[in-house]
Amino acid sequence: MDLESKGFKFKDDAISFIYFGKQSTGSDDYVVSLAIELTLKTQKRFDGSFYLSLLERLKEHNVKTKREAYRLMEVMGLKAHN
Repeated sequence: MDLESKGFKFKDDAISFIYFGKQSTGSDDYVVSLAIELTLKTQKRFDGSFYLSLLERLKEHNVKTKREAYRLMEVMGLKAHN
């Protein structure tokens, strides 16, 4: 919802997928937000499978901060474009 207030529009299926990922990984809102942000910066659009994979990785590596998330992206060989 925070991203929608900033002008990002998500279709209903994307919103459902976001909540599905949150529930299936047991991630908190902040980590979900990081996964969405990094998905958008990396893919230039919302890619559900990329988001879910990234969310699982963030959870697996116990990522709690934006700095840790960006480091993990580097280790994975991915670059999030601003």
